[in-house]
Amino acid sequence: MQDNSDIAWDNDHVRVLTFDLSGETFALEANLVCEILDLLPETAVPGATPLAASVINFRGSVIPVADLRLAFGLAAKGMSLDSRFIVIELDCEGETVFVGLKADKVFEVTTLTRAAAEGPPRIGTRWRQDFIRCIAKRNGDFIVVPNLHRIFATCGQSTGLAGPQH
Repeated sequence: MQDNSDIAWDNDHVRVLTFDLSGETFALEANLVCEILDLLPETAVPGATPLAASVINFRGSVIPVADLRLAFGLAAKGMSLDSRFIVIELDCEGETVFVGLKADKVFEVTTLTRAAAEGPPRIGTRWRQDFIRCIAKRNGDFIVVPNLHRIFATCGQSTGLAGPQH
């Protein structure tokens, strides 16, 4: 079982924002989320890694946009009316970095319990085990909490996103 102890559990609970990526439900700790944006024009960055191949304007600053579908090998999907950018704040080597994450749909802020969370299975998962902090069961569904630190350290080396400390 992967250790999910780096999640900021508060009395064995954690508030998360759930969202959809290619039909799978993912969650981010709510304290990472700064804002949820409607669709904005993206600007492609030549030579950038596929994980963060574009930028957007966020409050007058240019921030990278990451598509976690690529880290999980999920099918690319065009933007729809439900698509959003989830802007998160990460501590990257002592510096605050804002990153926009693409989401096919944002669901809700909810609470996960430690008792319902487990590490990813060692066998049978199609995703890299180290890209998942935990999988939580909720109302008969599974919610994947990605390991952004590992994903950006592995896939985002030339994006300036490598090694967030959160």
